[in-house]
Amino acid sequence: MNRHDNFLDRGLTVEAKGAKPWDRREFVKSLAALAGSTGLLGYDLRPAAAEPPPETTTIRLTTTPAICFAPQYVAEALLKAEGFTDVRYVKIEDTGVEERLASGEVDITLDAVGPLVTRVDAGAPVVVLAGVHLGCYELFGTDRVRAIRDLKGKTVPVWALGNHQHILLSSMAAYVGLDPRKDIHWIERTFADSMRLLAEGKVDAFIGFPPEPQELRAKKIGHVVVNTRTDKPWSQYYCCMLAGNREFVSKYPVATKRALRAILKAADVCAQEPERAARLVVDRGFTSSYDYALQALKDVSFDAWRTYNPEDTVRFYALRLQEAGMIKSSPQKLIAQGTNWRFLNELKKEMKA
Repeated sequence: MNRHDNFLDRGLTVEAKGAKPWDRREFVKSLAALAGSTGLLGYDLRPAAAEPPPETTTIRLTTTPAICFAPQYVAEALLKAEGFTDVRYVKIEDTGVEERLASGEVDITLDAVGPLVTRVDAGAPVVVLAGVHLGCYELFGTDRVRAIRDLKGKTVPVWALGNHQHILLSSMAAYVGLDPRKDIHWIERTFADSMRLLAEGKVDAFIGFPPEPQELRAKKIGHVVVNTRTDKPWSQYYCCMLAGNREFVSKYPVATKRALRAILKAADVCAQEPERAARLVVDRGFTSSYDYALQALKDVSFDAWRTYNPEDTVRFYALRLQEAGMIKSSPQKLIAQGTNWRFLNELKKEMKA
């Protein structure tokens, strides 16, 4: 998989390895195309006339191997239309999204709900702003695993203990009565090694996010045990949410709202025009395979931000992670200390969600 090897420090910050950097003319073309797309969705690319300009014109987001983070990649042109002249992407291989957010190296980013909940529980200066999509994770198993309960005594690879894979699968195990600390044998492996070991039958299960499920299905490796888009209760809650650094959100409320607006509009583009969004993501070097990107954008429910309740998601996962022994705070405390739905509620009214 493309790990986004080449980066610039400012402006158009991500380039595909071996690809020609985008020049100004190419960017303007992409902006025009996206403007046409948002026009079809009933949006106006011009900043909201009634709002003051953002307090800062620089914003820093993340880029990871996850195609399900596509809304914040597609949002680059929309962010510029909101008044951000310097849109930066900080490269992260897998773990560390919430750490970079807490440290202030990143201002706003999508992230899996589990790590966000554990970071808020640990007192990190992170605030959850909105739910964005659901359905990106899929649990694959060998013939030895047909249900989550079958993970008892089995070997499961994750990138690192405490990362999003480990947290989500631990919450799933706790939900069906397993103790993930004792009942599952965890090993730390890269994504590529994990999928190879699954294909060879040397591990029992693997939980992945786009483009991994798309690749596993294409190569007919294992079978789907849980699809978080279709299987309850996981399909009833966000898998990924938008969060901000607490100081950034407090210091720059107008910029926060404008950034959130741009990313939610981009989520609608991903949902309604996946072909255009996939092409943009690939051409900009965020991932390498158009086929996997397109399938992922079709698989993931990017329009869920309009209908699902983000507070319910935080509450649900907080309860599961308490059961798994991974957090100590109550759901009520986490919601009070680590969420802010004001911007989302305002934008839902504005965007008629």
